[in-house]
Amino acid sequence: MTAARRTHRALQTRGLLTLVGLGVAGAVVAPLVVVIVDAHSAGWHEVHAVLFRRRSYELLTNTVALTVLVGVAVAVVGTVTAWCLERLALRWARAWTALLILPLAMPDFVVGFAWHAVWPTMQPLLAATLIMTLSGYPLVLLPVSAALRRADPSLQDVARGLGLGPVSVFVRVTFPAIRTAIGGGTLLAALAVISEYGAFEVVRFHTLTTEIVTEFSFDQHAAAALSIPLVLLGFAFIAAEGALPRRRTGFTAQARPARAGAPLARRLAVSAFVAIAVAGVGLPVGVLVYWLRQAGHTTLPAVADLSTATWTTFGYSSASGVAVLVLSAPVAYLAVRYPSRLNLLLHNITFITRAVPGVIIAVSLVYLSVNYLFGLYETGWLVIAAYTIQFFPLGLVCVHAMVTSVPRHFGEVARSLGRGPCYVFAHVTLPLIGPGLLAGFCLVFVTAATELTTTLMLAPADTKTLATQFWAFQSESAYSAAAPYALVIVAVAVVPGALLGLWFDRRPQAADGDVTAGAAGPQELEVAR
Repeated sequence: MTAARRTHRALQTRGLLTLVGLGVAGAVVAPLVVVIVDAHSAGWHEVHAVLFRRRSYELLTNTVALTVLVGVAVAVVGTVTAWCLERLALRWARAWTALLILPLAMPDFVVGFAWHAVWPTMQPLLAATLIMTLSGYPLVLLPVSAALRRADPSLQDVARGLGLGPVSVFVRVTFPAIRTAIGGGTLLAALAVISEYGAFEVVRFHTLTTEIVTEFSFDQHAAAALSIPLVLLGFAFIAAEGALPRRRTGFTAQARPARAGAPLARRLAVSAFVAIAVAGVGLPVGVLVYWLRQAGHTTLPAVADLSTATWTTFGYSSASGVAVLVLSAPVAYLAVRYPSRLNLLLHNITFITRAVPGVIIAVSLVYLSVNYLFGLYETGWLVIAAYTIQFFPLGLVCVHAMVTSVPRHFGEVARSLGRGPCYVFAHVTLPLIGPGLLAGFCLVFVTAATELTTTLMLAPADTKTLATQFWAFQSESAYSAAAPYALVIVAVAVVPGALLGLWFDRRPQAADGDVTAGAAGPQELEVAR
């Protein structure tokens, strides 16, 4: 194949990918535009009445207060646990890591149900803070652990040699190296808080999201109006995280700091790990098992067969996972291989959906399906579309990380031998990015399988998933009937959750002077859910 023909084919491929990228980015950010249009169609008088009533102010205050409390708590818990795992000479450190990231597979509404069953009189704000902290600290633990593994140990040795104590070494040396990871993980936890519905409804703590879901059943325009401050709040948190100072620090994959720690420190760390694991995983599973054993005493019949709900959940989650990977591949490839301003804009703009709670995406899709896409209203396709839009950044960040890790010259050598783009992708690129694709699929699958709010609002009336069935029985206080659905959700999410933990917890493996081999990049570690 001549050089001119290869250039012509490359230009054709780039143009086609750009068109696909434009369509994908437009579809992903469309819900945000639709919500604004829906609120505007209600008229300024109604929007003003909804936004400036006393109730809305109270809901905004609750949402902000809870988000700040949870942000501080997950930053502290995640950072401390990561430091203990990476810096203390603990036995079975990898086993402890696997146990501590298990809350990623625990739906927030299940954790809330369990704690409310054990402690129903707990103050709502305290209960909501506890639940979201237990669910969110792994989002800080994973990236901070990776940052600690990649930190240059010689900097700490020099600091100690200058007479600095442990606290000073952490503040002056360690913290600057992990500051970005802490900020990214905390941001994800904060965005999860402002979009949560089920857990807060269980413990009776009211936020903007719980009010939007309630209003949606009576007045969709009011729900759209309340969505505006929620979106702005999400953007405010993203802007605050982006404003944090970032300082380049030394990283290496060849030398790791020696693990140390006094016996007392190790015992305290293990005791804390046990307490966290019991609170986040042991207690919820124990409560579910207890109610499952009481099933013989209930007289409420099952509304939907457990296997049917399982297969429906599996189908929705798998379809959305595949859709996210297929659609994110051209966006990631354009940003990495053809990093123009347009392509980078298409890549970055899709992350806006991380600041848009699922309830807002659901409201916008209902507006579109009712007014324009008539055939999609109350169909499973609408649920899959919502999952794909909502979780698109989760798959994109994994695909982007793996495409970045593939050397450009691999494909160029194959093309110089006369191989076409399809052959190069199937035999060169795909095997190299396969682990990232699997991680991206697992990430979307786990999140979609445990998604409640979007499913409640969009699923057809005769369609039952594990999450909606658990919620229906829990709402009727039929806890024995609800327990099997929750246990299956956990079982379905544990395996992909464990694969995710292994991928994000990859250990650096340098060879022949390569200081990046096996090291997790900063972008892929900013998303762990």
